[in-house]
Amino acid sequence: MLCWGSSASGQLGIGASEASVFEPRSCCMFDGRGLKEVACGSHHSLFLLHDGSVYASGSNSCGQLGHDKGGWRPELVGALDAQKIAGVSCGQAHSLVVNEQGQVFAWGAGEGGQLGLGAAEEAVRVPRLIKKLCEHRISQVMCGKQHCIALSKDGQLFVWGENSSGQLGLGKGEPSTLSPQPLRSLCGIPLAQISAGGDHSFALSLSGAVFGWGKNSAGQLGLNDEQDRAVPCHIKFLRSQKVVYISCGEEHTAALTKEGGLFTFGNGSRGQLGHDSTRNEPLPRRVMELMGTEVSQIACGRHHTLAFVPSTGLVYAFGCNTQGQLGTGLRGNAKSPLPVRNIQPLCIGNTHTSITHCIKYICYDFDADFKSLDSSPSSDIILLFSSTACWNASFLDQSDDGHFKTNPKVPGIDFNAVRLLFETLMKPAFARLLDYSIEYSPASELNCCFSSVFADKLVLILFALLNDKLSVDPNILVQVNLKVHRVEYNHFYIPDISRLVDIQEDYLKWFLRKADIGSVTLCAYPFILNAQAKTTVLQTDAELQMQMAVSGANLHNVFMLLTMEPLLARNPFLVLHVRRNLLVSDALRELTVYNDVDLKKPLKVIFDGEEAVDAGGVTKEFFLLLLKELMDPIYGMFTQYSESNLLWFSDKCFVEHNWFHLIGIICGLAIYNSTVVDLHFPLVLYKKLLNVSPTLDDLKELSPTEGRSLQQLLEYEGDVEETFCLNFAVMGTESIQYVFSDSVQEQYSAFSSGFLKVCGGEILSLFQPSELMAMVVGNNNYNWEEMEKNASYKGEFSASHPTVKMFWEVFHEFPLEKKKQFLLFLTGSDRIPIHGMASLRIVIQSTAAEEHYLPVAHTCYNMLDMPCYQTKETLRHRLTQAVEQYEGFSLV
Repeated sequence: MLCWGSSASGQLGIGASEASVFEPRSCCMFDGRGLKEVACGSHHSLFLLHDGSVYASGSNSCGQLGHDKGGWRPELVGALDAQKIAGVSCGQAHSLVVNEQGQVFAWGAGEGGQLGLGAAEEAVRVPRLIKKLCEHRISQVMCGKQHCIALSKDGQLFVWGENSSGQLGLGKGEPSTLSPQPLRSLCGIPLAQISAGGDHSFALSLSGAVFGWGKNSAGQLGLNDEQDRAVPCHIKFLRSQKVVYISCGEEHTAALTKEGGLFTFGNGSRGQLGHDSTRNEPLPRRVMELMGTEVSQIACGRHHTLAFVPSTGLVYAFGCNTQGQLGTGLRGNAKSPLPVRNIQPLCIGNTHTSITHCIKYICYDFDADFKSLDSSPSSDIILLFSSTACWNASFLDQSDDGHFKTNPKVPGIDFNAVRLLFETLMKPAFARLLDYSIEYSPASELNCCFSSVFADKLVLILFALLNDKLSVDPNILVQVNLKVHRVEYNHFYIPDISRLVDIQEDYLKWFLRKADIGSVTLCAYPFILNAQAKTTVLQTDAELQMQMAVSGANLHNVFMLLTMEPLLARNPFLVLHVRRNLLVSDALRELTVYNDVDLKKPLKVIFDGEEAVDAGGVTKEFFLLLLKELMDPIYGMFTQYSESNLLWFSDKCFVEHNWFHLIGIICGLAIYNSTVVDLHFPLVLYKKLLNVSPTLDDLKELSPTEGRSLQQLLEYEGDVEETFCLNFAVMGTESIQYVFSDSVQEQYSAFSSGFLKVCGGEILSLFQPSELMAMVVGNNNYNWEEMEKNASYKGEFSASHPTVKMFWEVFHEFPLEKKKQFLLFLTGSDRIPIHGMASLRIVIQSTAAEEHYLPVAHTCYNMLDMPCYQTKETLRHRLTQAVEQYEGFSLV
């Protein structure tokens, strides 16, 4: 082993007390013992031997050596004696190792959570097992300055530690974490390698796709800017370069291609990019000095870079040299590659040997370098078909580098391998997997295999890409799954899809059918979109249709002005004039005069005799009061089932059917105008709107006792009539059909025609019944602490103002029903929008009014005007009065 660079803390392990070593020096400590790998931190180093033992030397200020024997020479980390370690990595002052069973151990500095042990500890001096990773077999671990990433054998990525610059990739605003968290945004991508820099991270896929995230102050992510990224971003510039390895320094990055090309980017202030300059490079740039040679291995230190050229056996170094870390024997930094001195040409195999068959240099060292002369190949990777990533990896096209050519039009998939797999699954040996019979056809048998063997969102995306090749629509596979209930539908959702993809743009492409041939439009595969994403889609559709309706009215009005017929002008809004004491009849009168196009216009409600201009709050109250009155038992339109507290259409009502039509329109307008309404209808209503047949489960939801009784009778194997003295006029599916369809056909038809008049069309085909229901009625997943956290303040008020503090004390002391009343008072609804409490942002504003005045709600803006009450009791009394007396709008 040869070593050079800073030795002030003993991190070179040579035993001498020299501050710096400017030329490679032999370390005899491991001669003949089979040194496998070395990792360097800021002031310490780890040495891994082939027998799985680990040695450490250097600074032990935070316990990063894992032993207490001094740091001038490598000493055995005795606490790992029982483990056979397979990989090591060092951070600034902490250490990680992974054993052959895939378990991870950590020790050293832990104040930033970088040890992943679930607690922030200043120093952990003995290796501890990271228990949260025990259920996963980890294959790679990498340390940044104060964060870590780990890759499991089944392709999952885990991150933990400091997240001040987004280096964990968990999303904007996410805090640092004390224990490993899955990085779901890269779920399903077959990853080959991971790397960590100072405060940035990289992952490389088997197909050569490079993803980077975290700090980008010097362009070290290669995205042509200097903005940090809190989620993984595809480095498109490297997409066609066939990248096989990534190494990170503190603020720079190096990428090695299959052909032996070296690209560097990021901070170049010390020459560490090798471009004969000290400029930063925000885009990957090839190191021209090494053109014409094939680099097979690379490593980045804190501010320097190494590259090995096997054809000459030379190691080249460039960058910072203040501690001799370039090994050139010279003083001063190097802006271009220079050969490291006194290294004889090495024979480590043919020049075409891939990097996975050579030992690798240190991936994250700061001021020291090591070079092991061992060239043993790495272990083969075992693909586990329980994993999406491994499943996807198994289909990569290995012929003629086909997997490197992946792009939106070329999936990089070996179609023959896909066909072979399904041909195998269709053989008689797998017949036991098929637990239901369907009419034979190649597509239907594939569907059957799918329903019995696997179901995963990224497998379905794979089928979306292969649709024209395999003639199997992934939506069909999802429908098969819905019938056999193999996998819950929400398991197909891609988490945070709205943050990862521009849903509105995707919908517009889908709506206009102008997507490029061969590209994937996510709306064409709605099973991956969760209810929140679909709500965004529907709101986008509503906005689009509103714009079209308003534009049509404005165009008509211009024409009328030109033809001197101003009295024929059309209002660009759907305006309803209603009286509170005649709300139902007025709404019915107003809505019957409007046509279908008018219903697509933005809604404005005017209560007779009230001053408020409708900016949303008046509309919310209109829906609330109107539906409350329409549902009143006095009209007999609906039957309330006491056991479930749910409503269903009454088969014995005496009102005209156009009232049901009105309720349908009102529900449609509520959705169309992004207003949550509290409707106590069962899921079956939304099933029927989406043409999904009712089942016995729906009867159990509406009338649990009746449903369970029918279930027991259907399962009874004897003679029902003789045993129970029962003679059913309707039985089984006929009974369900009667309750939900036949007995209320006219009432439901009137309701659905009104609803679909506003919210009909292809857009509804994207929804599942439960998703449509969630969008209409919202939810009651109250998180009052989150509401307080998201509140903002105006005027004299701030979070620390005494009146504000008293307000939240009083509010949190309210019982649940009183809190819901306050929500109704402030926002016009006591339900939570589908996007959750985080989307409900309230504003509390101070007023100059005296203490005997009540708080006033501006429902349109979720704003509360409140005097500066001096005592808690006064505030409680006035707020309670305001909430309980709420109804009606006036200008303040």
